[in-house]
Parts: sequence; structure tokens; C-alpha cells
Amino acid sequence: MDPSRDSTRFIEIGRHVDTPVAIANVPVHRASTVLFDTLEQAETAGRASAAGRPHATSYGTTGTPSTLALTDALAAIEGAGHACRAALMPSGLSAIATLMLALLESGDHLLVPDSVYGPTRAFCDGLLARMGVAVSYYQPTADVTELEAALRPSTRMIYLESPGSYTFELQDVPAICAWARARGLLTVIDNAWASPVFARPFDWGVDASVLPLTKYWSGHSDVLMGAVVIREALWPRLWSAVRQTGVCVGGDDAFLVLRGLRTADVRMRRHQANALEVAHWLASRPEVRRVLYPALPSHPQHALWQRDFSGASGLFSFELNPDTTGGAKPGFNVATAALCEGRRYFGMGYSWGGFESLIMPARLDGVRSVQPWTGGALIRVHIGLESAADLIADLAEGFEALHKVSERA
Repeated sequence: MDPSRDSTRFIEIGRHVDTPVAIANVPVHRASTVLFDTLEQAETAGRASAAGRPHATSYGTTGTPSTLALTDALAAIEGAGHACRAALMPSGLSAIATLMLALLESGDHLLVPDSVYGPTRAFCDGLLARMGVAVSYYQPTADVTELEAALRPSTRMIYLESPGSYTFELQDVPAICAWARARGLLTVIDNAWASPVFARPFDWGVDASVLPLTKYWSGHSDVLMGAVVIREALWPRLWSAVRQTGVCVGGDDAFLVLRGLRTADVRMRRHQANALEVAHWLASRPEVRRVLYPALPSHPQHALWQRDFSGASGLFSFELNPDTTGGAKPGFNVATAALCEGRRYFGMGYSWGGFESLIMPARLDGVRSVQPWTGGALIRVHIGLESAADLIADLAEGFEALHKVSERA
């Protein structure tokens, strides 16, 4: 054999396995180049993928078996009972930005709840504003009468987030969607908190739903990804934006999210059971003024949660009682550090939705413009899959540390 031809052999060998193998999960497909047998086939595939037809691909950015399997799953779960399509993005924020770029134009006006996810606000006030899109923030518990007063002739979209970030206000999404549809306005929701296990936004009437797949869909804190699920009528505009901006994900990450969603239902129910137990315990503590968790009867919109949601996730906040915590102030300080640092089971981190529990003081300065936070120190927790008893014991130790700091102050 001619050694000089090894370079050709190295490229040719091992690329064709014809033996059929049945496996339980969709394998990882890593691909940039898609090969065709004829030029006609390549041209047909290119036109079909440019048009966003189902399962059409001409290049790795437009889809592989791994990414197509995931978009099929997302459309079927999030859009159950509705004609929807899904597109993947590298992060939740990327999904939000791509969707807004797809549906909004210079001169349009966008309404956003004041409790919106911080990076969404930064995008709206930054790049979107520079593009000529006007943004107004509204009280997150606003009803349609208040929203009506905020409308402009140029209003194009109502953005929704229910519950809101950190403070967990619920919105009457079905009522807002019905009102918006009657006025020709688009409605978009960030469905991070409940995930499709406990919420069905398209049943509420939304036009598009943003999914941070980084969180409960993956569930293991090891992948970054987002998605938009959108009604068929709006799909061409979304797909055009996806193609023009070049956003896409790789097969390895798609595989991880696909693997995670197989157990999402089971995990979400464990998150909920643990969170309820911890939330009830926190509500009984003298150090806690109130627990902001929609599943608790004490939540101001608990009845709305019961009507629209089938469950609750593991994410909520609690406000410290300054009378029993030495006047603990909001933000990062000695008191909140004593409570949060050094916990055995609660890590400190900004994301959530994984298997692990997390704790972090909320920093709301400058991120609320309609109604700034005037309460006490606010602590956000994500309740993971550990034993609820262990989590409660860990928080009890945190309160003990907080009291020691307060006594020395």
C-alpha cells in the first residue's frame, strides 16, 4: 500500500456504517457541512431551508438531526394543541433578543412589565432603543384598563413575564392576551419560572413563548440555550431573523437538553414539593416578613396562580423582617452575607433551574422604574432536589449566623 495515499484513506474510512442500531435516545449529530448527491438536491434543500420548511436543512446552522429533534419536542410540548414552530438560540437572552428583532421595527412601541428579567431590560434600553424602538414599563400587576392608558398609536407588542423576576407578581395573561388580540397587538411571554410542565401559555392566548432551556429543561446546570416557540403565522418572520443573525446551537448541547427534558416532569414535581415545604417553614420564621411564592395562599395573586398554573417551580424569594434581623438592608451587606455565605447545600449563583439549591440577595436598585422596591432585604432561593429537611437545617444555620452578626452590630 502506498503510504503517500494515507491522507486520503484517513478521510474516507469509518464514515459509512450501514448496520441499523435501535437506541433509546437521539444521538449527537455534530455537523457544519451537509452533503448532497446532486446539485438539484442541494438547490432544493437550500430553498426549503431558507423558507423555514419543517426538517429542511442545507447547512449545520439550519438544522441537524439533533437540533431538529429538539425543536420538534419543544413545539409539541410548549405549543401542545396549537400550530407552533420552534427555533433554538445559544441562550435565553439570545432568544428574547432574536424574537424582538424579528417582530419589532424602528418606530414601534413595546410595553414591558417593570419586574422583567434584568438582561431583557438592558437589551430593551440598549440595542433595541438604538434601533428606534420605544419601550415603556408598566406595573406588573396592571390590568387591561391600565394597559389601555399606556397604549400609543405605535404600540406593537405587549411583553409578559408571569411571575415577575425576584418579586413574583402574577399577570392575568389570558385577559391581557384577549385584550391585545382585539387591538391587533402581539403578545410574548417569558415562560421561565413554571416551564411547560406547569404552564401552557398558548392556551392563555400568547403569540410566542420564550424558553430559557438553560434552566429546568436541561436541569443539570451544564448547558446554555434558549428557544422561541411561536405560532405558525409568525414563523417566517422569526426564521428570517434567525437566518440573518446566524444564531444556532450545536448537537452536543441539543442532546443535553433533549436528555434533560425526558425527566423534566419528575424533577419539576420534586422541585415543587421541596419548595412548598421550605416556603412554609420560612413563612413561620420570625426573621421572615413574607415569602413571595405564588403557590402559598398568602401570595397576593394566589387565586390567579390556582386558575392558570398546574404547579409551581422551585424558585421564590423571601423578605427579611428588619425587626428581628438587626435592620437588615437590601442588597449585598454583612447581614445578607451571614445568611447566604458558608451554606452547605445552598450555593451562591445567578442562574437556577438545575438540580442544586441556590441562594442570593436580590439587588433591585436601578432595575425598577415604575415602582422601586421599598421593602426590606430580599433573598431569592432556588430549591433543588436535595432533602427538604437538609435544606431547612441549612437555612436555620444561616439565620443563626445572621443573628450573631446582628448582635455584634
